[in-house]
Amino acid sequence: MTEEINPRAPWRNVEAVEFGTLVWVDWFNNRRLLGPIEFVPPMEYEEEYYRRQEAPAKAA
Repeated sequence: MTEEINPRAPWRNVEAVEFGTLVWVDWFNNRRLLGPIEFVPPMEYEEEYYRRQEAPAKAA
């Protein structure tokens, strides 16, 4: 969170800090590219995981 707060200082008011925090959390949870999961955004990876869980298993 420091990477969001410090570069954009000084903030006008508490609401601006709260909004900046929400924007950063949205990016962190949904859009950042995460190396351990092959540089795929976490939300996309999770959706793919659950889609595979719901798919019927193939017969051998």
